[in-house]
Formats: sequence, structure tokens, C-alpha cells
Amino acid sequence: MDVIARMNIGGPATQLTGLCAQLNHDKFDHRLYTGDVGGEEGDHFLLRDSAMPVHRVPGLGRSIKPADDVRAVMHLVKAIRAFRPHIVHTRTTKAGLLGRVAARLSGINPALAHVFHGHLLYGHFSPPKRFVYVRTERLLASMSDRLVTVGARVRDELLEAGIGRLEQYIVTPPGVGLGSIPSREDARLSLGVPLDAPVVAFVGRLTQVKRPDRFVATATAVLRSVPDCHFVVCGDGELREEMEQAIGPMRGSFHLLGWRNDVATVYSAADMVLLTSDNEGMPVALIEAGMAGRPSVSTRVGSVAEVIRHEHTGFVSSADVGELAEHTVRLLRDPELRHQMGESARHWTSSSFGVERLVADTEAMYRSLYEERRANRASAGSVR
Repeated sequence: MDVIARMNIGGPATQLTGLCAQLNHDKFDHRLYTGDVGGEEGDHFLLRDSAMPVHRVPGLGRSIKPADDVRAVMHLVKAIRAFRPHIVHTRTTKAGLLGRVAARLSGINPALAHVFHGHLLYGHFSPPKRFVYVRTERLLASMSDRLVTVGARVRDELLEAGIGRLEQYIVTPPGVGLGSIPSREDARLSLGVPLDAPVVAFVGRLTQVKRPDRFVATATAVLRSVPDCHFVVCGDGELREEMEQAIGPMRGSFHLLGWRNDVATVYSAADMVLLTSDNEGMPVALIEAGMAGRPSVSTRVGSVAEVIRHEHTGFVSSADVGELAEHTVRLLRDPELRHQMGESARHWTSSSFGVERLVADTEAMYRSLYEERRANRASAGSVR
């Protein structure tokens, strides 16, 4: 039983879609339970035209609303009792809380695995809220059989916060399939981007933790050195209006695309990708960019350095706008370096972050949890 708060456009939904499609259905009865996507976010199902069967959970979603949360827990308890899963696999913070609580309340006693696609330790909360978050995750970790992180650095940061024990953790990097990539010329024509201009892409939600303001500040610095550069922004969110105001003097250099289902077109049209976040897990956008043969520049957060091999497939930078701009300008001015890094990124990401590997890792975890739980029940004299 896979539980995720919402299937909004982003890394968790992308990975879960690939997993659901390729998991061995002869061996695993795998069901997805999710809430609804808010109006300010892109719906993965609508944009990806997915035929994946979904069990909707009333009240489950992004916002914290006590009445809805209780309703979601009770719905999940009922669903767990009806399905009787051997494993409940939760993703995202809210689903991790409600799903694990529901599993314990159900009386079925399934094994519990939770995935940290990132974490909320930095860039999200005030100190008091962060304190509550850490305490809650510590309690939930004590209830869990496996804690899965997308990268080693994410795991280490959670351990430093006292969340879980090292032996509970498994590092399972994302698995991504980009699909067909159009030619650079076709991609630029479809997006209305000049054929001969340098192009930098941003792919992600326009939300505070992604720091679109830092992206605009970096773009401003880049334009001083590369005045014909264009910036393609694929994504939307609560800071879109703020971004539109900030780029006012540079409006002709920006292309705000909103959410799109042809993200491969965005990567193909770009010369490189720029990520300016305060916090990340292991960004799928950087993996996809590499698969499209595009180098990236990103802030040194989360497990970014496990995707970008510094000075080989791109540059990992401090959050300083000047340093981000310097790396970006260097790539834009050096076509040979850009091509070399792009090809290295293609090889690295394709060999390390494929969907098939993610599926194999997940199936191995499921089998391990099932065998452990069966052995424990047998030793207690209560074989299911």
C-alpha cells in the first residue's frame, strides 16, 4: 500500500509513476492511495495523462486541516483493514504522518517504510515549527521498519537531527525516465525561444524553498556578461506573481511557461539548467537535465552533489549569486566545455538513475520486509 499526500508535478510523483508501471504485478499487489492536488500546483495525472489506478483519500492533501486529517486517517484505517497489506509505504511528510498512524491504529500491523524524498529541516519552518517537525519525525521513525532516503547526504542530515537509527536507513536514489527528446531547433521553435541565443532553464515549483528570487538575481548578473541570454522557467506556484514583478525590466529575456507535460522539450531547448534552492533532496530536474545531455549549476544543498559531479557534469555552488552567475557564464561562453559536461552528465545519469534500478531496489526492500515480518511472526507463533 503506497500512500502519498498528493500527486503534484515533482520528483515523488514522477518516481512513483515509474514504480507503479514497472513493478512486477505477478509478485506484488501494489495499490496507490493519494489525496487531491491544490489549485496552485500542477496535477501529475492531468499533465502526464496517466492511466494508473488510484484510490482517493478524502481529506488527504498538502494543507494541515485537523478535521480533514482525522477524516483521512479514518479512511486509511478502513482501507488498511480491507486490503490487509503486508507493507505500508509512505511518501512525503504529511502522508508519512497520517499513513503510519493509520497503520498502527488499524490493528493489521503491517511493516512500515517511509521515503524521505527530501526533508523539512532547512528553509521551510521557523525554529519552533522545526522543533515540532523533528520531534514528530523522531517518534514516527521509532514506529518504522525502514527509512528510505534519496541520497546519502539527506540520510546523514536526518541522522544528525536524531531521526531514526543508521540501521533503519536505506539509500535509494531516484529512478527517472525522460522519454523522447526533440531536436534543439524543434524545441526552441515550439517554445518561442530564439534559435541562436544562449538559454538557461529552471524547472520546478515557484515556491520559497526553490528561491526563484535568487534565480532572478543570478539571471540579472548573467545578463551583464551575456546580454543575449534567455531564461526559460518551467513551473508554477505561489511566487509566480512575485517573479513576474521582479523580471519586469528583463521581461523580454524570460519565458514563463507554467506547468508542461513536455519537460523534455524544455531541456532540449536549453543549453544548461540552473537550480537555486535553499533545500533539496535529490532533484529530479537535475537528473532529467543530465539525461538530456545538459550540464547544470546548482546550490550545494541536500544530495545535489550526488547528482552533479562537480567540474565533470556541472558545477555545485554556494548560494552566493555572484558564484552562481560565474559558473553559469563560464558554461554559456564555452561551448566545448558545455558539450563535454553535457555528455558526461548524460552517461552518468542514464547509468545511475534509471527507473529499472529504482524498481529493483524497491522490490528488494519489499521482499526483505516481508521475509522479516514473516520470520518474526513465526518465531512468535502467529504465522499469518
